[in-house]
Amino acid sequence: MGTIKMTGIIISENNLGDYDKMLTMLTPGLGKISCVAKGARRQKSALLAGTQFLCFGEYLMYKGSNTYNINSCETIEVFYKLRTDLDKLNNAVYITKIIRDVTEENENCYRILQLFLNTLYVLSETDKNPDLIISTFKLKLLCILGFTPRIDGCVNCKQQEDIKYFSLKDNGFKCEICGKQDKSCLEMSESTINAIKYIIMSPPKKLYSFNLKDEALEELKLISKLYFNEKLEKEYKI
Repeated sequence: MGTIKMTGIIISENNLGDYDKMLTMLTPGLGKISCVAKGARRQKSALLAGTQFLCFGEYLMYKGSNTYNINSCETIEVFYKLRTDLDKLNNAVYITKIIRDVTEENENCYRILQLFLNTLYVLSETDKNPDLIISTFKLKLLCILGFTPRIDGCVNCKQQEDIKYFSLKDNGFKCEICGKQDKSCLEMSESTINAIKYIIMSPPKKLYSFNLKDEALEELKLISKLYFNEKLEKEYKI
C-alpha cells in the first residue's frame, strides 16, 4: 500500500524506544488506528508538534503490517489553552477516555470526531461551565451511538402534556402520572426538558449555544451521567 493522507487527532501517546512514539489516532474514515512516529521525540523532529496528545492535524503515512507509520504531518489545531489550564486538561482527558472506549478500527467515526473536536474547542476557548459541556457531550454521544432518548411525549401513555420525568428504564420522557409509577425516573424542570430536546435535535456547530442555571444544570448533569453509565455499562470518573 502506498502513502495516504488523512486528518486525525492524537488520543494517546506512548514512548517507543529511545526517540520514537506509539500513537493512537482517531480518524474520520478509518476510526481508531495505531501509528508509529519514528524520531518524534527528538527536539528537532518535524513530527514533534504534530504527535502530541490532542493535536489535530493532517498526516501523511503508510500502512505497515500492524500499524501505520507517519512520514510527515501538518498541525491544524493543538488546543493550546487545554495544556495551560489543569482543570480544562483534566476534563479533556476524561472526555478522551470515553472516546477511546467507544471507537474501533475500520469504522466511520466522522460524527464522533466532529463532536469530539467541537467539545474540545468549547472547553479550550470558552468559559462555559465544564459540567454543562460534559453533560451535553455525553448525551449527544449517546445519540450518535444509537441510544437517542425518546422525547416526543410520554414513552408510556404517549401524551405530550405534563411531561415531568426522565425514565432510565424506558429511555425517555414520562408524564407525571406514568413517572410516579417508575422508580427509575428522575424529575426534570421545564428548563431541563428544553435543554435535552435542544441537545438531541441541534446541529453539531450549534450544540453548545445554550446555558442553564444551577438547578437545571444539576438535573441535566445527573440525568446524562446515569443514562450514560447505564447504556455504556461503565462508570467514568474524572
